[in-house]
Amino acid sequence: MAQTQKQGTPEDRKPDEWEKDLNPQPMAGRNYGLEGTHPEKAGLNAYEVKELHSQLPGYTDDELKQITLLPRGSRLEEGATYLDLNDSEHREFTATGGMEVGSNNWYVPKTEVGYMLWNRLRGVQNPERLGKASGS
Repeated sequence: MAQTQKQGTPEDRKPDEWEKDLNPQPMAGRNYGLEGTHPEKAGLNAYEVKELHSQLPGYTDDELKQITLLPRGSRLEEGATYLDLNDSEHREFTATGGMEVGSNNWYVPKTEVGYMLWNRLRGVQNPERLGKASGS
């Protein structure tokens, strides 16, 4: 007669007494559900940071107000796209779990900036992608 082994499920396991010490923020960096805060909704923008005015010459006050910044110390969402205004090349990157805004970063979340403004921040030169195409 063959023996059958009971298959356990994650709900069956007993809580580890060290789990909270080893993993105090288990949802950190995850971008699903309603867990955690959304610092990009805090309202900080490039217009409010005077040092960015010299780094973004040629942008109007209205455009600077449309560039949302994450507050320092806030966590980035895993898999989300950002660029750092303190990076002279304004390269976009995809965040990994556990990343957060450092003291030398001005991260802009792609989801919070319009398409044409995002392309301009990235240094895209194609007029059609910047909304400046001339009619034929």
